[in-house]
Amino acid sequence: MLKGKAAIITGSTSGIGLGIARKLAAAGADIMLNGFGDATEIEAVRQAIETDFGVKALYSPADMGKPDQIAAMVANAEQAFGAVDILVNNAGIQHTALVENFPAERWETIIAINLSAVFYGTQAVLPGMKARNWGRIINIASAHGLVASAQKAAYVAAKHGVVGLTKVVALETAESGITCNAICPGWVLTPLVQKQIDALAARENISLAEAQVKLLSEKQPSRQFTTPDQLGDLAVFLCSEAAGNIKGASLPVDGGWTAQ
Repeated sequence: MLKGKAAIITGSTSGIGLGIARKLAAAGADIMLNGFGDATEIEAVRQAIETDFGVKALYSPADMGKPDQIAAMVANAEQAFGAVDILVNNAGIQHTALVENFPAERWETIIAINLSAVFYGTQAVLPGMKARNWGRIINIASAHGLVASAQKAAYVAAKHGVVGLTKVVALETAESGITCNAICPGWVLTPLVQKQIDALAARENISLAEAQVKLLSEKQPSRQFTTPDQLGDLAVFLCSEAAGNIKGASLPVDGGWTAQ
């Protein structure tokens, strides 16, 4: 379905981003990976995508906190692939603290990577998408883009911002062949969430399994984690012609979290 298309997925060396990258590659898209991690492991991931799906896969180490590096990543992908047809803004970080204790540098970094990077990436790909009258911008927001939790001021503010930005871009491109939508996952078992499970287990002196159930029970009625593969399949659908008139939507994949 996506043969001849090219996609950038930020924060895609592991977790949700990698799950989405592999699903887009399975649908035929060439892939630009992005993120931090061990160079050997990243190269293995890149090669696996090429081998498993017969597409071209590249890697950019661009720092999503640096607008000039984001613009350079998009320019490099356009040069290598001829176009960037799909942008998945997935990169994100987290920090938890009460508002009065929230470190200023953590606030600035979370806003930069979780929100500003979405703006700068979108700004960089839109001219090419408009010239071709086709594009898909998929922002990985969060259930926290729709509702809030205590001690997550920066993350919740950033993800609410992503949902708002998604709507603006959708409106500005509404009459074109470009769509912009947000996916809002609940708990997904990624390295980011595993750290929260570890912290909960240590804080309450319970097992990791008990901490996992407790974490899910607090928010997610299904008591099941959403998987990166499920999010990848949804991203592929949003790239399809069937989703051509879905514009500015925020799609929860949260086991009923935001239905409460």
